[in-house]
Amino acid sequence: MTYQAPVRDHVFILRDMLNIDQHGQLPAFADASFDTVEQILEAAAQFTGEVLAPLNTVGDKVGCVLDPATNEVTTPPGFKEAYKQLCEGGWTGLGSDPAYGGQGLPHVVNLAFSEMSSSANMAFSMYPGLAHGAYSAIHTGGTDAQKELYLPKMVTGEWTGTMNLTEPHCGTDLGLLRTKAVPEADGSYRITGQKIWISAGEHDMADNIVHLVLARIEGAPAGVKGISLFIVPKFLPKEDGSVGERNVGAKCVGLEEKMGIHGNATCVMQYDDAKGWLIGGENAGLKIMFVMMNEARLGVGMQGVAQGEAAYQAAAAFAKDRLQGRSLTGPKNADGPADPIIVHPDVRRMLLESRALIEGGRAFLFWTALHGDLAHAHPDEKVREKASDYMSLMTPVLKGYLTDKGFKVCSDAVQVHGGSGFTEHFPVSQFMRDCRIALIYEGTNGVQALDLVGRKLASKGGRAVMTFFQEIDQFIGENDSDEGLKPFIVALAEVKAQMQDGTMWLMQNGLQNPDNAGAASTDYMHLFGLTGLAYMWALQVKAAQAKIAAGSSDPFYSTKLITARYFIERVLPDAGAHLTKLKTGSETLMALPAEAF
Repeated sequence: MTYQAPVRDHVFILRDMLNIDQHGQLPAFADASFDTVEQILEAAAQFTGEVLAPLNTVGDKVGCVLDPATNEVTTPPGFKEAYKQLCEGGWTGLGSDPAYGGQGLPHVVNLAFSEMSSSANMAFSMYPGLAHGAYSAIHTGGTDAQKELYLPKMVTGEWTGTMNLTEPHCGTDLGLLRTKAVPEADGSYRITGQKIWISAGEHDMADNIVHLVLARIEGAPAGVKGISLFIVPKFLPKEDGSVGERNVGAKCVGLEEKMGIHGNATCVMQYDDAKGWLIGGENAGLKIMFVMMNEARLGVGMQGVAQGEAAYQAAAAFAKDRLQGRSLTGPKNADGPADPIIVHPDVRRMLLESRALIEGGRAFLFWTALHGDLAHAHPDEKVREKASDYMSLMTPVLKGYLTDKGFKVCSDAVQVHGGSGFTEHFPVSQFMRDCRIALIYEGTNGVQALDLVGRKLASKGGRAVMTFFQEIDQFIGENDSDEGLKPFIVALAEVKAQMQDGTMWLMQNGLQNPDNAGAASTDYMHLFGLTGLAYMWALQVKAAQAKIAAGSSDPFYSTKLITARYFIERVLPDAGAHLTKLKTGSETLMALPAEAF
């Protein structure tokens, strides 16, 4: 089985559900007519399927190798050549600023490519993915000179980038970080400290690696208020932009032995008086780093969908090929010794649930990414405000909910394979191992849930979530008389009411006892995720029914309707359980003394 990019679904979401052509008057969409986008998607599918997917198993089996004498990392066989093709194809600059050599396409189009590359080879796709995040941080917070020096090379992929936050004693609680920065007379800084779990921290595919490092300038305030951000390149750039001498104080001193993503170098980075330059103001590092982190969180949500898609494809192919038992309603493969397992209702349950989660999750991701484009590009301040609110509110939901569900899809794919799925002869074990990190990094899903209920809900007086409720109400009102949409409208109205109930409970009980908010947070995040998917499925059904009404007999659309019905009948009822659980509060959770565990 080989990965086939779901171009048809991408086309349906971008053209029929989101109608991105309606934004053609905006500069960011001027060169993104749907005909152009469709050609990009087809080319992306070919590249990811033919170049990246065949290297996925190689990356898993061989992994990365660190030479302790030189502190240099060799990537798996074929990665370097594939990366060169990636750059030559212009894929690294797809969504980047034309002022620095990028193609300037909407972020939602870049996300579609990123999903394909992550499905094909998650470990490989992390190298350019992190580089784009570093590019975004420099683009947002760098000086004009820094942008001119670094961004053109990062857009072409000649240079990659990383984000350095975590330290051995300090993960999510960045206020504890100890890496220090000492100013030099020439305006640079000497950076000293150790960072761990740095993805793509060292490799042999690019001419330079631009590390973005959080550190504390001597004398800075304690806690997060005293954190600054520094550019610490592997090689010191010359004024003409070429690569200069080695930044000898910055090196990889170890590679993590991991459950998955073996093809990505997860490094222990040691900085000993490494030369760095401040980006943004002193003690303003987190503000700029969060540009990169929020982009990364959306990217991680995408990874959940991407690994789920790859695992679903493998499971569906296996289920149609594997002969085992007979159909409960009589043989379907009468001439054979047994029926393919696709005839069994429980196998279909796992496959349909996987499909409902992945296609709903993809629509939710693309819908949110489009708002990200509008937040930057739309001339109407109100549209930009709403889009920016949505980006802030949806990011923890997409990261947490979609990685949880992506991992479930991978687990169910193993189950569909039976004993074969537990072996390394089939690809699904790798998909499951690779996917597992997505629930952890860029802030664990529990942290995402806390961010959602502790910060995002209450931000600006709850404006973002109230706007979301109003948008759903408006959609329900506009489509309530559509008989074909009726079951989906009823389901959407019900889950929206449940989410509203949960939101009000949090507002009333979370403030008086913060543990209540903490105890309810994960269930609320899942309730939000289900509400988002219910809305996305209603939008997809409306678009599919319009195509059918216009005379299309393409089975793609009727399949959409069946998958949507499965979602509202057999996935969406979980919302009621999440609401019930979140309203129990924290009393039982916090009752046991710590020593009882």
